[in-house]
Amino acid sequence: MRRFNNYIVGLVLMISIVIISSCSDTKEKKVNFDIGQDIDSLINEMTLEEKVAMIHANSSFTTAGVERLGIPELIMSDGPHGVRIEQGRGWTRIEGYDDAATYLPKGLCLSATWNKKLGYEFGKVLGSEANERGKDVILGPGVNIVRSPLNGRNFEYLSEDPYLNSRMAVGYIKGVQDQGVAACVKHYVANNQEQFRHSVNVKMSERALREIYLPAFKVSVQEANVLTIMGAYNKFRGQFATHNKYLVNNILKTEWGFKGILISDWNAVHDTKEALLYGTDIEMGTDLKMLPNPDYDKFYLADSALAMLKRGEVAESYLDDKVRRILNVMLAINKFGKRAPGERNTKEHQQTALKIAEEGIVLLKNEEKILPIKTDDVKSIAVIGDNAVHKHSMGGGSSQVNAKYEITFLEGLKNAIGDKVEINFAPGYKISKTNESDEKLVDEAVSIAKNADIVFIVGGWIQNWGVSVWEDNVFDAEETDKANLTMPFGQDQLIKKVLKANPNTVVVLVGGGPVDMSLWIDDVKGLVQAWYAGMEGGNALVNIVTGKVNPSGKLPMTFPKKLMDSPAHALGEFPGENSEVNYNEGIFVGYRYFDTYNVSPEFSFGHGLSYTNFEYTDLTVQKDNGKVKLSFSIKNIGDTDGAEIAQIYVSDIESSVKRPVKELKAFEKVFLAPGESKLLEIELLGDAFSFYDETTKSWVLEPGEFEIILGSSSTDIRLRKKIELK
Repeated sequence: MRRFNNYIVGLVLMISIVIISSCSDTKEKKVNFDIGQDIDSLINEMTLEEKVAMIHANSSFTTAGVERLGIPELIMSDGPHGVRIEQGRGWTRIEGYDDAATYLPKGLCLSATWNKKLGYEFGKVLGSEANERGKDVILGPGVNIVRSPLNGRNFEYLSEDPYLNSRMAVGYIKGVQDQGVAACVKHYVANNQEQFRHSVNVKMSERALREIYLPAFKVSVQEANVLTIMGAYNKFRGQFATHNKYLVNNILKTEWGFKGILISDWNAVHDTKEALLYGTDIEMGTDLKMLPNPDYDKFYLADSALAMLKRGEVAESYLDDKVRRILNVMLAINKFGKRAPGERNTKEHQQTALKIAEEGIVLLKNEEKILPIKTDDVKSIAVIGDNAVHKHSMGGGSSQVNAKYEITFLEGLKNAIGDKVEINFAPGYKISKTNESDEKLVDEAVSIAKNADIVFIVGGWIQNWGVSVWEDNVFDAEETDKANLTMPFGQDQLIKKVLKANPNTVVVLVGGGPVDMSLWIDDVKGLVQAWYAGMEGGNALVNIVTGKVNPSGKLPMTFPKKLMDSPAHALGEFPGENSEVNYNEGIFVGYRYFDTYNVSPEFSFGHGLSYTNFEYTDLTVQKDNGKVKLSFSIKNIGDTDGAEIAQIYVSDIESSVKRPVKELKAFEKVFLAPGESKLLEIELLGDAFSFYDETTKSWVLEPGEFEIILGSSSTDIRLRKKIELK
């Protein structure tokens, strides 16, 4: 066989240059996967053994190349909010290696910005830093729907709403891939819980699948042109999702036309033949049980697959398709050429982290205008709560990040106003396995609260790794779900006692979702949702509470009054029984359930306060060539610069199937100076009014009357207008 290594490298290099050039304007052009005969010629030069070596891991985060043909290894890394600690080829961190990264706010905080441009900037930072670290694939974003507030991995995800999920994911993906690194949308599909994730069989209606759980993946493929997708751990209708014939072959690769790589989650492959036939392109992490020296030839898609192919049980064309996809992705990220260099931990990246945190933090309650604090009037501040000093970047699971630095709230507050105001700190509670209140710490907190002009209690959830050793699941972390919505370590009693001692108190909640606030919510004047806000989170929070920045974040998920008000628990099952979970709530996820079933939440989807006020006027709606065009004006009627998020919902007045009373179909974030007004114009296509018909297996737009609903949240409705569609 003639060796043509130099020829093929030169050829693909020229092709790569063309491809990368075509990616420079992501609004107009897409990556070209179809190299055609050139890739086929390279595949024809490969032996069966060389092909098989490319479709399974050969270390913790790499797959093999073919050295004699100039094909390099493919190098992957977590994670969705910062490049993971460096493990090299093994499973433990390389000590002494410079793996410090920009620690970005986590997924829910990003979505709480409702700023599509920040989605792109987030991805741009992540892609650049992955590139600088020599990574080819960054394993994010996570776009699984927030189905239950108990899911320990909700912090990584984006929203309870498929439309908000989709719009934030598109920017993220394009931001990553414009840096010459492949994004990896995960976890495909229905990975909505961590408990039993390796075995649970998810059962849902086709309509729920199409309307709620698939849209973000579909848009990632067809609009953002994502290069890789990660298969989920769970089963779906009886077959593991990573090699699920219906999900992968029928929908992802045939119906949607996905040309990239389906990568298994680590240890998510369970059957060699199914993986070969049903679309798993790369198998990762299967032999974790064999640490520290896994035998990669024992993977399902290694020696077993090779033997099956040699016996003729599976046609070689299935293998060739996988290799072709891998080579196409390598070409798309210029793996054979020379990428533009990335950057890491630049001031610009850190400022992006700060901006996202500032726009993502949500002001939930602000009675008597307790915020922002006025440093001229405040002489002493009490800061209470371990989360005021706790750092989270190395917690949460596989996406742990070695942050270059991480500013806590107490640090940020001291840096900003410590020379003007007396600041006293007390932890108030202790993070411990007993999960109990420490009365000595509570008394100390009450003591400093009594003498303060204003009190900040910084509490909520924490992140950890190795949570299985704890008696109660109290963390936001991979591999565990929370047991309930009660804050751990006696925080509720701490808040009640501090409020009694000093009602001039603001509660700041850190975490990947809501807590049960029933014991103190009526008594607290100020409430802030701070999420996990990244390396600049403390500075961002201080900027907001001092008024340097006007809060503009809004909730990407509904906060229920109690757990059983959530649809997965009220109508559906969570976490299921006997390794099976039924999504009986169907399409009624999040606000779709609360609004339709008249269940009052603690805080609505899309809710978030500002230090100024906005007025909505002049809504017009008209039909134009198959589109519905609407326009309206927003005016800042307060005396502070601010940003408002206009949310456009659609309601089908009368339908042949049960539909939610409203569904988010568009949104815009607009920044306005005091007295400033802007006219917004938005187009809605037919899919904004359609539902999935399980009988015809198609999307249907029924003629009739619809209502366009304009709101500042899903329940704070400002304007309405009806329209007849024929």
